[in-house]
Amino acid sequence: MNSKVWIVAKREYLTRVQKKSFIIVTLLTPLGIAVFAIVMGLIMNAGSKSDQRIIIKDETGIIQQIAAEDKSFPYEFSDSDVHKLKEDYQSMGYDLLIYVPALRDSSSMSISASYYSKEKPSLSMLEAIESHLADKIETFRMRKSNIDRHLLDSFKARVNLENGAMDPNHPGGTVATGKLNIIIGTALGFIMGFMMYLVIFIYGSMVMRSVMEEKLSRIVEVMVSSVKPINLMMGKLIGVGGVGLTQLALWAFLIPIVLAIAHALIPGVDPSTMTGMGNVTQVNEGSFDNFSFHQVYDTIFSMKWWLILPVFIIFFLGGYFIYSSLFAAMGSAINEDMGEGQQLMMPIVIVVLCAFYMLFPVLSNPNGGLAVFASLFPLFSPIIMPARLAFDPPWWQIVLSIVIMLCTVWFFIWLTSRIYRVGILMYGKKATIKEMIKWIRYSD
Repeated sequence: MNSKVWIVAKREYLTRVQKKSFIIVTLLTPLGIAVFAIVMGLIMNAGSKSDQRIIIKDETGIIQQIAAEDKSFPYEFSDSDVHKLKEDYQSMGYDLLIYVPALRDSSSMSISASYYSKEKPSLSMLEAIESHLADKIETFRMRKSNIDRHLLDSFKARVNLENGAMDPNHPGGTVATGKLNIIIGTALGFIMGFMMYLVIFIYGSMVMRSVMEEKLSRIVEVMVSSVKPINLMMGKLIGVGGVGLTQLALWAFLIPIVLAIAHALIPGVDPSTMTGMGNVTQVNEGSFDNFSFHQVYDTIFSMKWWLILPVFIIFFLGGYFIYSSLFAAMGSAINEDMGEGQQLMMPIVIVVLCAFYMLFPVLSNPNGGLAVFASLFPLFSPIIMPARLAFDPPWWQIVLSIVIMLCTVWFFIWLTSRIYRVGILMYGKKATIKEMIKWIRYSD
């Protein structure tokens, strides 16, 4: 590494890491995530519980008869006239009136009931009510037909698909299941992809602000008198990248600890609601309740961390250099008008958002055509390929993706350095895409 690049990188790294704001943010961010997780978990748990009072007018008599045997049935019944109930149910302290008319055909599969409410109830509440009413009618019909519920349940079958290629004699003593691998792989893939998405914006914007501040304060004019613009830009990218790696390493250590403490302090909060990612993918067995702690532990530690972590760092650095070099070029082209920066950043933001939203279909089908394309396309691969690592993509795809990405890093640094060398010394002239293309063509 050029000695001047090292000096600039060291200066960028130390000035940022030694700031009180860096230390405070690095330490408080895991705590903030824990507080956010606790609050969101409590809100979601509280929001799922209804405190509304519901009264039912049952003309069939069936639901009320069967519900009388169920002490946990959450609704109340009334024998009053339905017309009177429509007028008085609110004054009686009820929020919702359910009217079930008499059945014309006792064997009908579809039963039409009505609800009356001043406010629109939620869809989940209506579905819960429908489920409770249907369950009581089904119980009545089974009794009438002399069908034993236990006998009926014994006819049901559950098929569990597992990976037959996995070793049943796992040395840990607890078999890591194929479904559990998929669940953990999906969660890990989303987390890694989301981290890359945040890194690109946080540290790319940090590089952009640093370039803008030095340009607008005219400090850069003094610096380029002793350091070539390309060395100055590379020093910034390396220094801020080092700050990013330091911060991510500390967060990777601290965040799991504070989340585990938060969950231990509030055991009633579901971990899936704490992360806010309970529905990342539609997996029927998407809950850890079906697996023992030892199975989860065994599956996590049986993953190929010797491959996942180094490759993740490579894509972290590759994605950071690609997008940060673009942010540096945009920062050098901006003058006092900050609106220019928003216009110039828009194409970068659109590309990053496209890559992020590809995460969801890719995690649903991690070996499909879209996943392979996005893993190889260098502007998407820093986000998509780390998300696929937990699903063991073919080694040639990983190697090819890394090679393409590294070539793209070299090309973007060469390209953006030509914009940077002109832009940092250009004042008073509004930069456009067309103007920056001219800067690229300028000879050294």
